[in-house]
Amino acid sequence: MELRGPWRLIDELRSIQHQFGYLPADRLQELAAKIQVPLSQIHAVASFYPHFHLTPPAQAEVRVCADMSCHLRGAPDLKRGLDQAFRASGPEKVSVRDVSCLGRCDQAPALSINDRIYSTLDESRAVTLVRDVLAGRELPAEQHAHKPSPVTSDPYGGDPKYSLVRKFVENPDWSAVIATLKAAGLRGMGGAGFPTGSKWEIVRNAPGKEKYIVCNADESEPGTIKDRFIMENVPYLVIEGMIMAGLVTGARRGILYIRHEYERPREILQEEIDRCYREGLLGPRILGSTLAFDLEIFVSPGGYICGEESALLEAIEGKRAEPRNKPPFPGTNGLWNQPTAINNVETFTFATVILSRGAEWFKAQGVNAASGMKFVGISGDVNRPGIFEVPMGTKYSQLIYEYAGGIPGDRKLLAYAPSGPSSGYLPASMVDLPLDWNAVAAAGSMVGSGAIVVCAEGRCMLDMALNAVRFYRNESCGKCVPCRVGSQKLVEMLTGWTEGRSSSTDLQLLDELSHALKLTSICGLGQVVPVPILSVLKHFREVVDDHLTQHRCPAGVCFPQTQRGTA
Repeated sequence: MELRGPWRLIDELRSIQHQFGYLPADRLQELAAKIQVPLSQIHAVASFYPHFHLTPPAQAEVRVCADMSCHLRGAPDLKRGLDQAFRASGPEKVSVRDVSCLGRCDQAPALSINDRIYSTLDESRAVTLVRDVLAGRELPAEQHAHKPSPVTSDPYGGDPKYSLVRKFVENPDWSAVIATLKAAGLRGMGGAGFPTGSKWEIVRNAPGKEKYIVCNADESEPGTIKDRFIMENVPYLVIEGMIMAGLVTGARRGILYIRHEYERPREILQEEIDRCYREGLLGPRILGSTLAFDLEIFVSPGGYICGEESALLEAIEGKRAEPRNKPPFPGTNGLWNQPTAINNVETFTFATVILSRGAEWFKAQGVNAASGMKFVGISGDVNRPGIFEVPMGTKYSQLIYEYAGGIPGDRKLLAYAPSGPSSGYLPASMVDLPLDWNAVAAAGSMVGSGAIVVCAEGRCMLDMALNAVRFYRNESCGKCVPCRVGSQKLVEMLTGWTEGRSSSTDLQLLDELSHALKLTSICGLGQVVPVPILSVLKHFREVVDDHLTQHRCPAGVCFPQTQRGTA
């Protein structure tokens, strides 16, 4: 099954770039005639996504991840070393730039060379790889890390898979499926936390000539790495969850939207999808019944904004990934304006687990009065960064010190982000909070996707806030003015604070900007832009005051090099 008409635009652009290394103007003209789409529309799409090049790239395109976990684990020094090593090479030979999160937070620092991703590299090895490119030598394949922990909730464990689909074909009781998900209290695990059973029910009951199931595997926020682990280890749980969603809602087509940096997970998923077609678990007559569901993978052309559900739908439709105004919501007006159930990888996985093991089993896995389970990714200043399957209710102190092995060098904990930059930072004094939706929300943060990023003593929290706000500025789609202008203004302001430039009106302006961003941004990206700095002002105000009034960085990170000796 293929995407048709203008829907295949992204794949066509990807094919051209694979052939030429960029998108030649004459090839775009040929494509416009071929698929009968205006050239201006093709150019608008191609210029939007960071994965596409409209001009020939450098011989060695080097992109060093600049975000949270890599920032903490040596990326700035790595980039400086590469800059110095190839300063005389010229831009047509080597281009070294920052890039947003590459999804290797547990293996930081990460960088890409001509779109091939490498992690845990030191400067010497990185320089050698770039020189190999310049010499015309083939780059080595990415080394895949060992699996940090088994998937203990997997209901199959070697038994024949897809028992849920087989049972549903014999007894298609969609109402019982929805009731079980509701009884388990399963929420969307991508961050928003919307009840899964209710979402599937909305799509089931929505009128529409066609309905769709979409899996959001685009996890692109710094620190968010759990879905990669799930797809690599239990792809059948993800796929079975999607099939069940299709059968329950009446959708006959599913699309798994995956970020282009996840090449290995994509291969694993495709192998599993092919197996399902061979065994009759996917297709026009599932297991010989009248039930039908087709499933394909759509590889993202890049951009954090694609993780926003409506922007993701726009990308699938071959458009710029700009979020839609809501309402209406995807449950009634989603892909191609038809009812669409969008869940992330972890949600579909736990839907399979719950429907196999039962709602009561799932709820009983929690501790400290919490319910259920969660995959979390822990990165930053920890000895054993990785992905862990844990009971809801587990204290963050246990996650950091037991699961992730504590902090290197026996340093003390300074702060942690419960869910990447969008959750802001909490101080060490709050490390005994439980991994619980309500408890973390009451503390002014959120469980979110479970992207836990740890900062040890010696880090500058203003520097970390700037790093997070800069990520959002870089990833703003630019559609709405509050986010486009407000994020840039916040970056300029915080950069000034770290360089000794500030105004007596800055804090008032920050408050006004934050208010405007939260109230008027179209999507969640713009709404969370100020969260990192607001959390630092709340919990680490003395650090900010040192920068603003004393021009002093207690951690020795900020201000020009000439000032650091007196800082």
